[in-house]
Amino acid sequence: MTTPPRSATRRRLLPAAVAALGLLSLSAALPASALPAPGAPARDLPAAGPAAAPRVPTPGEARTDAYLRSVREQPASLGEFFRSMPKGGELHNHLSGAVSTEYLIELAAEDGLCVDTATMTAVAPPCGPGTRPAADARTDRAFHDALVRAWSMQDFPAGGNGHDHFFDTFGKFGEVTWRHRGKLLASFADEVATQNQSYLETMVSPASEGAKKLAADVGWDPDLDALYKKLTAGGRLDALVKEAIEEADAGDAEFRAAARCGTERERPACGLTVRWISQVSRGSSPERVFTQMALGMWLAERDERFVAVNLVQPEDWDSSLKNYRLQMRMLAHLRGVHPRAHVTLHAGELWPGLVKPEDLAFHIADAVGTARTERVGHGVDLVHEDDWQGTARTMAAREVAVEVPFTSNAQILGVSGADHPFETYRSYGVPVVLATDDPGVSRIDITHEYQYAARTYGLSYPELKDLARASLEYAFVPGPSLWRGNPTAEGYRTVPACRGERPGVPVRSTACRRLVEGSPKASLEWRQEAAFAAFEASHATPVR
Repeated sequence: MTTPPRSATRRRLLPAAVAALGLLSLSAALPASALPAPGAPARDLPAAGPAAAPRVPTPGEARTDAYLRSVREQPASLGEFFRSMPKGGELHNHLSGAVSTEYLIELAAEDGLCVDTATMTAVAPPCGPGTRPAADARTDRAFHDALVRAWSMQDFPAGGNGHDHFFDTFGKFGEVTWRHRGKLLASFADEVATQNQSYLETMVSPASEGAKKLAADVGWDPDLDALYKKLTAGGRLDALVKEAIEEADAGDAEFRAAARCGTERERPACGLTVRWISQVSRGSSPERVFTQMALGMWLAERDERFVAVNLVQPEDWDSSLKNYRLQMRMLAHLRGVHPRAHVTLHAGELWPGLVKPEDLAFHIADAVGTARTERVGHGVDLVHEDDWQGTARTMAAREVAVEVPFTSNAQILGVSGADHPFETYRSYGVPVVLATDDPGVSRIDITHEYQYAARTYGLSYPELKDLARASLEYAFVPGPSLWRGNPTAEGYRTVPACRGERPGVPVRSTACRRLVEGSPKASLEWRQEAAFAAFEASHATPVR
């Protein structure tokens, strides 16, 4: 993810919000006795309409919840519980920011890259004045640690500008990441699999240079229909799609080689279901944004490895704010042309003090209402929007899920705990999935996010289990679901074909077997239910 030059007068977070950056690590260090009891609300919430029927735990869930409560003051057992708990899918992450910083440094050394010592930015060789070989980090611990701090949030001071440091990291290690999509995926997919997740959607920028060139050749036309025709004239967009597919093929080959797939020594990554989301650089020119959107949607309809498009780069940049409504209209137009492509949008990754009040008023609402996004990434400024209650109700009715990466919300925006709208979304019946965003930059994993949610909001095991279920239910996986109706509002109830079946044992019903074997979504969900059954059997405390 590249970052254009910043405005001379950058907005700054409010000091109080920046100070909140320390809350995440502080909460993780609190003794269990200082944490809310399971089920206790983080704060009082406004009435959201008729309450859903209370979640009645199964006997296995009740015993597992009792175990969770029993180990709240035993860090090792608590950590093991969250690491081994099945956690479904990882739906919101950027591949370039997902892998560990240490691995990026090693890749830089292997490629013979250099580091500009003034900015700590990786640059292509040869290493001239003011640079030094990245390979020096293998033997110079101080240099290595300085790179880790420059390329991630490691040791970042609580009172600093986390927003700018976070986004600046991508430009510092960008010379490393564009070269090795397959190796990056092998590394991160290993991590996802070992976190007991079975599905991954990760964001990349397909055929980035080709899209930039095509956009420049075509130029801007405010008539979106005319602009689309210019892009497709003479097979130009079709050629760009072919370029992106060839790029994906090369990345797949590198992935399989790095992960040793098909060999006796294959890594956990090989067993993971992986899909791509095409990134669109929202800070770019309108013609480039439109071209990237069109490319991503064509890919989602023509190559099963690609499923959706998403806008990336800071939502608070001047260009992002200026063009936000135009970009929502672009997506609305292209959705009419490519109805089978999915859309998930970074929206509401804003906070008072970062932007003017008028810019807080509509981003989530426009993403949902105009672009008709199927998921919202971050959605942090919800309660600062005009008629936010109406937006929340619409999201609940349409089952528009919100992707919540707690750590990056704290690091970038200074928002955590009761200030975060996590419980507000849940009170309105909006589907919620936990995510990591850029775990390599943030120095966390999905286990950390689940444990943080449990500690901060007093979640019980059944509530955590339903968050994991949601991460597959609202993933862009084709096929009918294992669950009937709206599971967020009505509870996770199996469809009639599978009623009475027991996860973890062979399916008896022909209709259920046909569903599980014929639907990729139902297959993943059934596999997760079997994993839950095994997990609950091994983490049970008798309930008196």
